[in-house]
Amino acid sequence: METVLARLSREQCLRLMAIAPVGRIIYTRQAMPAVELVNFALDAGDIVIRTASTGKLAAAIYGAVVAFEADHYDPSTHEGWSVTAVGQAGEVTDPARAERLRIAGPHPWVPGDQPYLMTITPGIVNGRYLSAAGSGPAGPGGEFPLRVL
Repeated sequence: METVLARLSREQCLRLMAIAPVGRIIYTRQAMPAVELVNFALDAGDIVIRTASTGKLAAAIYGAVVAFEADHYDPSTHEGWSVTAVGQAGEVTDPARAERLRIAGPHPWVPGDQPYLMTITPGIVNGRYLSAAGSGPAGPGGEFPLRVL
């Protein structure tokens, strides 16, 4: 089967990222690259994760430039996508936004108190979509996605 690799627009990348159940945060820990699998949500263009306020992840990424990656691949159809965002990490400081996100999500997987809401504000976003020849990331008129993988 012939496949086609297409670059995605920022808007397409964020739309795909919004349907991903998990992503990977890439950061520096003790001068070494580190990767953590996290569940997340998108809010007003920001990637939002929850963690413990005293956790190593919050301490390592606060104020740092980090990368975030989400993807999906279907081996039976040879279709998939990968999106990477790079931006500065911070915390949700607005009380109204924090309360709304605690209710709406993301909801932590791991047991224990995870009240700390971290954001990544993407400055650079890029992505690729691998599809069978003749199909692709956008349908007629440019709507997206044509189908959820």
